[in-house]
Amino acid sequence: MSSLDRIATELADDTMKIMDATGEDRLYMEVAAVLGASSQTLEEAYLTEMRIRLYEIKARAFLNGKIKQYEAKLRASETDAGGDAG
Repeated sequence: MSSLDRIATELADDTMKIMDATGEDRLYMEVAAVLGASSQTLEEAYLTEMRIRLYEIKARAFLNGKIKQYEAKLRASETDAGGDAG
Protein backbone atom coordinates (compact mmCIF):
# COMPACT_ATOMS: atom_id res chain seq x y z
CA MET A 1 0.00 0.00 0.00
CA SER A 2 1.40 3.38 -0.97
CA SER A 3 1.67 6.27 1.50
CA LEU A 4 -1.08 8.02 -0.45
CA ASP A 5 -3.45 5.08 -0.04
CA ARG A 6 -2.53 4.59 3.61
CA ILE A 7 -3.08 8.26 4.48
CA ALA A 8 -6.36 8.43 2.53
CA THR A 9 -7.59 5.27 4.27
CA GLU A 10 -6.64 6.52 7.73
CA LEU A 11 -8.25 9.91 7.11
CA ALA A 12 -11.42 8.26 5.85
CA ASP A 13 -11.55 5.95 8.89
CA ASP A 14 -11.10 8.88 11.27
CA THR A 15 -13.65 10.98 9.40
CA MET A 16 -16.24 8.20 9.58
CA LYS A 17 -15.71 7.91 13.35
CA ILE A 18 -16.22 11.65 13.82
CA MET A 19 -19.23 11.69 11.49
CA ASP A 20 -20.80 8.83 13.45
CA ALA A 21 -20.12 10.54 16.78
CA THR A 22 -21.29 14.02 15.77
CA GLY A 23 -23.93 13.34 13.13
CA GLU A 24 -22.19 15.72 10.72
CA ASP A 25 -22.89 13.75 7.56
CA ARG A 26 -21.11 16.22 5.25
CA LEU A 27 -17.91 16.56 7.30
CA TYR A 28 -16.03 14.56 4.69
CA MET A 29 -16.64 17.34 2.16
CA GLU A 30 -15.01 19.86 4.49
CA VAL A 31 -12.01 17.57 4.95
CA ALA A 32 -11.81 17.12 1.17
CA ALA A 33 -11.75 20.90 0.71
CA VAL A 34 -8.85 21.18 3.15
CA LEU A 35 -6.99 18.43 1.32
CA GLY A 36 -7.76 19.88 -2.09
CA ALA A 37 -6.17 23.17 -1.15
CA SER A 38 -2.80 21.47 -0.86
CA SER A 39 -2.99 18.11 -2.63
CA GLN A 40 -5.55 17.30 -5.29
CA THR A 41 -4.13 13.77 -5.53
CA LEU A 42 -4.70 13.10 -1.82
CA GLU A 43 -8.13 14.72 -2.05
CA GLU A 44 -9.16 12.32 -4.84
CA ALA A 45 -7.81 9.28 -2.99
CA TYR A 46 -9.59 10.38 0.21
CA LEU A 47 -12.89 10.96 -1.58
CA THR A 48 -12.64 7.53 -3.19
CA GLU A 49 -12.14 5.97 0.25
CA MET A 50 -15.08 7.95 1.65
CA ARG A 51 -17.36 6.97 -1.24
CA ILE A 52 -16.51 3.31 -0.70
CA ARG A 53 -17.50 3.55 2.96
CA LEU A 54 -20.63 5.61 2.37
CA TYR A 55 -21.85 3.37 -0.44
CA GLU A 56 -21.20 0.29 1.67
CA ILE A 57 -23.45 1.75 4.37
CA LYS A 58 -26.20 2.37 1.80
CA ALA A 59 -25.84 -1.11 0.32
CA ARG A 60 -25.97 -2.76 3.75
CA ALA A 61 -29.05 -0.74 4.70
CA PHE A 62 -30.69 -1.85 1.45
CA LEU A 63 -29.83 -5.50 2.12
CA ASN A 64 -31.02 -5.27 5.73
CA GLY A 65 -34.31 -3.86 4.45
CA LYS A 66 -34.64 -6.77 2.04
CA ILE A 67 -33.98 -9.24 4.86
CA LYS A 68 -36.65 -7.57 7.02
CA GLN A 69 -39.15 -7.73 4.14
CA TYR A 70 -38.38 -11.41 3.60
CA GLU A 71 -38.69 -12.19 7.32
CA ALA A 72 -42.00 -10.33 7.51
CA LYS A 73 -43.27 -12.26 4.52
CA LEU A 74 -42.16 -15.53 6.13
CA ARG A 75 -43.89 -14.66 9.42
CA ALA A 76 -47.07 -13.75 7.56
CA SER A 77 -47.08 -17.05 5.66
CA GLU A 78 -46.38 -18.98 8.88
CA THR A 79 -49.25 -17.17 10.59
CA ASP A 80 -51.56 -17.95 7.68
CA ALA A 81 -50.49 -21.61 7.71
CA GLY A 82 -50.59 -21.84 11.52
CA GLY A 83 -54.32 -22.59 11.63
CA ASP A 84 -53.87 -25.53 9.23
CA ALA A 85 -51.14 -27.29 11.24
CA GLY A 86 -52.19 -29.91 13.70
